[in-house]
Amino acid sequence: MQRRAFLGSSAVAAVAGASAATAQSASGTAGPIRRILITSAEHRLARVLADSLSEAHEIRLTSLNAVESKHPFQQSDLGHEEPTDRLVEGIDAIVHVAEPLPGADMHQQIDHLTRRTYNLLLAAGKAGVQKVVYLSTLELLTAYDEKFVVDEQWRPRPGLAGPSLPKHLGEYTCREFARIGVLPIVTLRLGKVVHASEMSRGSFDPLWVAEEDVAQAVRLAITKGSENTGSSLSRWTVLNISSGSGKARFDSSRAKRVLGYEPAHNG
Repeated sequence: MQRRAFLGSSAVAAVAGASAATAQSASGTAGPIRRILITSAEHRLARVLADSLSEAHEIRLTSLNAVESKHPFQQSDLGHEEPTDRLVEGIDAIVHVAEPLPGADMHQQIDHLTRRTYNLLLAAGKAGVQKVVYLSTLELLTAYDEKFVVDEQWRPRPGLAGPSLPKHLGEYTCREFARIGVLPIVTLRLGKVVHASEMSRGSFDPLWVAEEDVAQAVRLAITKGSENTGSSLSRWTVLNISSGSGKARFDSSRAKRVLGYEPAHNG
């Protein structure tokens, strides 16, 4: 599938609209990240990220359904229409938690991670959003034998059940937008996100990662390269985010090197 065919003629305006922002960022004159949009507001992780990021940024939450929140909230079905354009107006960065509504079947999950993600990124490109952080899953890599040291260079092997296939298709959608130059996108592949207290109870799960560590990784992914801090991020960057335990199934050495990520919870 060719990239231009994938994006379609409707994306031409997005590419043109993003070009000025891209040039501005490359010249080092892009402003700091102040306003952040976080999707999937009904999910606990979105709320944790909103609380963490609100210490230094203005937060706007969104979801397909109405959600009560202490942070500013705007409901959106992420359609290919003007409301999605308005959703991203004035936004500097997007954290796409990319979780379908609870109870969604596989068809609905795939639709959410492809069509709606496409619409969100198209609107973001036209609006000149500076950066997108897409939250994926390390379950894309669990099909490999545990004896292998699997890093971000290994090809994903999504299964047909669970979240891995929709998340993989969401990664593909994001990758095409990044590679055509519409948006810089950082994909964080997360382990099983749990509260830190769960890591101290019962048997340790090698895929666990604490909410607080995820929030740290997202914060670093957003701020890296802004406010004249310099950046080693490319327009398309994939990073594994796991715990600091030596028993972790996948290590986060690249995230530590590129972002300065230092997980505080080891299980």
